[in-house]
Amino acid sequence: MAEAKKVANAKVAKKVKEEIKDGIDQESSQPETKTAEKPVQREVTKAKAGKRSHKALVETEVKQAKEERKTASKTDESPAKPKVSVKSARSRLERRSKAYKKVSTLIEKGKVYSLAEAIELALKTSPVKFDASVELHVRLGVDPKQADQNIRQTVVLPAGTGKTVRVAVFAEPDDVAKAKKAGADIAGSDEFLGQLEKATINFDILIATPTNMSKLGKFARLLGPQGLMPNPKSGTVTTNIEKAVTEAKAGRIEYRIDSTGIIHVACGKVSFGKDKLIQNCQAILSSIKSAKPSSIKGNYVTSLYVTTTMGPSILVSPAEV
Repeated sequence: MAEAKKVANAKVAKKVKEEIKDGIDQESSQPETKTAEKPVQREVTKAKAGKRSHKALVETEVKQAKEERKTASKTDESPAKPKVSVKSARSRLERRSKAYKKVSTLIEKGKVYSLAEAIELALKTSPVKFDASVELHVRLGVDPKQADQNIRQTVVLPAGTGKTVRVAVFAEPDDVAKAKKAGADIAGSDEFLGQLEKATINFDILIATPTNMSKLGKFARLLGPQGLMPNPKSGTVTTNIEKAVTEAKAGRIEYRIDSTGIIHVACGKVSFGKDKLIQNCQAILSSIKSAKPSSIKGNYVTSLYVTTTMGPSILVSPAEV
């Protein structure tokens, strides 16, 4: 029985080998046909943000297209375009008017004048037909960001400002009568608030008492941008109403340093003449000198210029301050 099983197994194994060999021969006899394998397309998942977002992908495609255009333009053998000659920009003096150029020849370049000489020359170099203002521009060696060096002062000009100033007073009934006697154009208590509620502003300076400042708080957006909000530093918040009105009418001005460390202030009109302008300038410069912060150790005044409206500037010696 055992020998019979061995013989049967051998026959089965031989038959399986013959079948496998026949299958291999059939496959080798058939022509080989290659089928193109289709590339597997992976679906790109777009994120809401980041490099895989829709916006980022579009920007990448635009950038690649731009680079391709640049490469194509470099390889293109088109004739070079002729260079266009660009005119150089004119200097500031060349862009000025004829009248300005004419009067500017009266000023020696690089010369430092005294205050009296500068004012006399400024009156000659005013190129306009109207009554121009005479201005002082003083650069100080201070840091306006420091609280103690942020200079802001008021000064009464001896010869006035040359302007008609309309003064309004908001105070108690007793002070209203004093203000009118001192020459105030508008004076009132609670009835004055009715004009502000209608946004009616027919004054140039507003003076108020400390007790009434709380009532003006709601009009800060109306008065603040126009520089009309009363302030103790400018002398417009005071208990001495008569003195404040008299000084405002006489020609009191306020000046303050700007963010670059320069004070710009008008000292009068060309029609004032040399003597009155010198008085006003000396009063302003004395006020600036008295406002020198104690923390300043070096040069306080670094430069000083006198000029007129639309006129050339004249360099003045800083020793005049």
